[in-house]
Amino acid sequence: MKRKLRFIPKNNGDSGFFLDANYASRATPQDFEIYAPNAIFEDPLMCAHGVKQIKSAFYSLSKAFSESRIVDYTIQENVISPGKMKILIDNKQYYKFLGKDINMISLIKLYTENGKIVRHEDWWDKKPIWNRETIQTPLIGRITEATRRASMLATHAFMRFGKDPTM
Repeated sequence: MKRKLRFIPKNNGDSGFFLDANYASRATPQDFEIYAPNAIFEDPLMCAHGVKQIKSAFYSLSKAFSESRIVDYTIQENVISPGKMKILIDNKQYYKFLGKDINMISLIKLYTENGKIVRHEDWWDKKPIWNRETIQTPLIGRITEATRRASMLATHAFMRFGKDPTM
Protein backbone atom coordinates (compact mmCIF):
# COMPACT_ATOMS: atom_id res chain seq x y z
CA MET A 1 0.00 0.00 0.00
CA LYS A 2 1.33 3.43 -0.90
CA ARG A 3 1.60 5.99 1.81
CA LYS A 4 -0.14 9.30 1.28
CA LEU A 5 1.95 12.21 0.14
CA ARG A 6 1.63 14.10 3.37
CA PHE A 7 4.58 15.61 5.22
CA ILE A 8 4.41 14.94 8.94
CA PRO A 9 7.73 15.16 10.78
CA LYS A 10 8.14 12.06 12.89
CA ASN A 11 10.46 11.20 15.72
CA ASN A 12 11.29 7.77 14.29
CA GLY A 13 13.35 9.28 11.45
CA ASP A 14 10.69 8.74 8.76
CA SER A 15 10.21 12.05 6.98
CA GLY A 16 6.60 11.58 5.83
CA PHE A 17 5.20 13.65 2.93
CA PHE A 18 2.79 16.45 2.15
CA LEU A 19 2.28 17.06 -1.54
CA ASP A 20 -1.20 15.62 -2.06
CA ALA A 21 -3.07 18.76 -0.97
CA ASN A 22 -0.70 21.21 -2.67
CA TYR A 23 -0.77 19.56 -6.09
CA ALA A 24 -4.51 18.83 -5.82
CA SER A 25 -5.38 22.52 -5.37
CA ARG A 26 -6.56 21.89 -1.79
CA ALA A 27 -3.66 23.43 0.10
CA THR A 28 -4.32 24.92 3.51
CA PRO A 29 -2.02 27.20 5.53
CA GLN A 30 -0.91 24.16 7.57
CA ASP A 31 0.38 22.44 4.41
CA PHE A 32 3.14 25.05 4.18
CA GLU A 33 4.43 24.66 7.74
CA ILE A 34 6.91 22.08 6.45
CA TYR A 35 8.84 24.75 4.52
CA ALA A 36 11.74 26.67 6.02
CA PRO A 37 11.01 30.44 6.04
CA ASN A 38 13.56 31.10 3.26
CA ALA A 39 12.70 27.99 1.17
CA ILE A 40 12.85 28.07 -2.63
CA PHE A 41 10.35 26.46 -5.03
CA GLU A 42 11.21 26.14 -8.72
CA ASP A 43 9.44 24.74 -11.75
CA PRO A 44 9.83 25.64 -15.45
CA LEU A 45 7.39 28.57 -15.07
CA MET A 46 8.26 30.08 -11.69
CA CYS A 47 10.93 30.58 -9.07
CA ALA A 48 9.48 31.36 -5.63
CA HIS A 49 11.55 32.63 -2.70
CA GLY A 50 10.04 32.25 0.77
CA VAL A 51 6.89 30.62 2.07
CA LYS A 52 4.51 33.41 1.00
CA GLN A 53 5.58 33.12 -2.64
CA ILE A 54 5.41 29.31 -2.43
CA LYS A 55 1.85 29.65 -1.13
CA SER A 56 1.00 31.90 -4.09
CA ALA A 57 2.43 29.34 -6.52
CA PHE A 58 0.30 26.49 -5.13
CA TYR A 59 -2.82 28.54 -4.38
CA SER A 60 -2.78 29.66 -8.04
CA LEU A 61 -3.28 26.08 -9.28
CA SER A 62 -7.00 26.21 -8.50
CA LYS A 63 -7.26 29.44 -10.51
CA ALA A 64 -5.59 27.95 -13.59
CA PHE A 65 -6.96 24.39 -13.52
CA SER A 66 -10.41 23.01 -12.79
CA GLU A 67 -8.71 19.80 -11.56
CA SER A 68 -5.16 18.88 -10.55
CA ARG A 69 -3.63 15.96 -8.69
CA ILE A 70 -0.75 13.52 -8.45
CA VAL A 71 -2.09 10.20 -9.75
CA ASP A 72 0.91 7.89 -9.25
CA TYR A 73 4.30 8.17 -7.58
CA THR A 74 7.34 6.46 -6.14
CA ILE A 75 9.51 7.92 -3.39
CA GLN A 76 13.23 7.64 -2.78
CA GLU A 77 14.79 9.16 0.33
CA ASN A 78 18.54 9.81 0.50
CA VAL A 79 20.35 11.00 3.62
CA ILE A 80 22.92 13.61 2.60
CA SER A 81 24.31 14.22 6.08
CA PRO A 82 22.87 14.29 9.61
CA GLY A 83 19.68 16.36 9.50
CA LYS A 84 19.79 16.79 5.69
CA MET A 85 17.88 14.73 3.13
CA LYS A 86 17.19 14.67 -0.59
CA ILE A 87 13.78 13.21 -1.40
CA LEU A 88 12.90 12.26 -4.98
CA ILE A 89 9.26 11.80 -5.97
CA ASP A 90 8.91 10.30 -9.44
CA ASN A 91 5.28 11.01 -10.31
CA LYS A 92 2.50 11.41 -12.82
CA GLN A 93 0.35 14.53 -12.55
CA TYR A 94 -3.09 15.21 -13.99
CA TYR A 95 -4.57 18.61 -14.80
CA LYS A 96 -7.78 19.77 -16.46
CA PHE A 97 -7.38 23.07 -18.33
CA LEU A 98 -10.25 24.62 -20.31
CA GLY A 99 -11.96 21.21 -20.44
CA LYS A 100 -8.87 19.41 -21.77
CA ASP A 101 -7.04 16.65 -19.90
CA ILE A 102 -3.31 17.14 -19.41
CA ASN A 103 -1.16 14.25 -18.18
CA MET A 104 2.43 14.99 -17.25
CA ILE A 105 5.35 13.11 -15.77
CA SER A 106 7.48 14.96 -13.28
CA LEU A 107 10.37 14.51 -10.90
CA ILE A 108 9.92 16.41 -7.65
CA LYS A 109 13.12 17.00 -5.70
CA LEU A 110 12.85 18.05 -2.07
CA TYR A 111 15.90 19.07 -0.07
CA THR A 112 15.31 19.12 3.68
CA GLU A 113 17.26 20.36 6.67
CA ASN A 114 16.16 19.48 10.18
CA GLY A 115 12.73 18.31 8.98
CA LYS A 116 11.94 21.43 6.90
CA ILE A 117 11.98 21.75 3.12
CA VAL A 118 14.62 24.29 2.05
CA ARG A 119 14.40 23.64 -1.70
CA HIS A 120 11.56 22.17 -3.80
CA GLU A 121 12.13 21.58 -7.52
CA ASP A 122 9.53 20.23 -9.96
CA TRP A 123 11.25 18.92 -13.10
CA TRP A 124 8.59 18.56 -15.82
CA ASP A 125 9.21 15.57 -18.10
CA LYS A 126 12.09 14.86 -15.68
CA LYS A 127 14.21 17.52 -17.40
CA PRO A 128 16.38 19.96 -15.42
CA ILE A 129 15.02 23.45 -14.92
CA TRP A 130 16.65 25.90 -17.31
CA ASN A 131 19.04 28.32 -15.65
CA ARG A 132 22.55 29.68 -16.18
CA GLU A 133 24.07 26.33 -15.09
CA THR A 134 21.91 24.03 -17.23
CA ILE A 135 21.88 25.98 -20.51
CA GLN A 136 25.06 26.18 -22.61
CA THR A 137 24.65 29.92 -23.17
CA PRO A 138 24.74 31.57 -19.72
CA LEU A 139 23.04 34.74 -21.01
CA ILE A 140 20.01 32.70 -22.15
CA GLY A 141 20.02 30.98 -18.75
CA ARG A 142 19.96 34.34 -16.97
CA ILE A 143 17.09 35.55 -19.18
CA THR A 144 15.18 32.35 -18.40
CA GLU A 145 15.78 32.84 -14.66
CA ALA A 146 14.60 36.46 -14.85
CA THR A 147 11.47 35.42 -16.77
CA ARG A 148 10.62 32.76 -14.15
CA ARG A 149 11.12 35.28 -11.32
CA ALA A 150 8.91 37.84 -13.11
CA SER A 151 6.24 35.18 -13.63
CA MET A 152 6.37 34.37 -9.91
CA LEU A 153 6.14 38.01 -8.86
CA ALA A 154 3.11 38.55 -11.13
CA THR A 155 1.47 35.40 -9.72
CA HIS A 156 2.34 36.51 -6.18
CA ALA A 157 0.62 39.88 -6.74
CA PHE A 158 -2.39 38.19 -8.38
CA MET A 159 -2.69 35.79 -5.41
CA ARG A 160 -2.66 38.71 -2.92
CA PHE A 161 0.96 38.20 -1.85
CA GLY A 162 0.53 34.72 -0.38
CA LYS A 163 -2.51 35.59 1.67
CA ASP A 164 -4.26 32.44 2.85
CA PRO A 165 -7.68 31.91 1.26
CA THR A 166 -10.74 32.19 3.45
CA MET A 167 -12.35 28.84 4.00
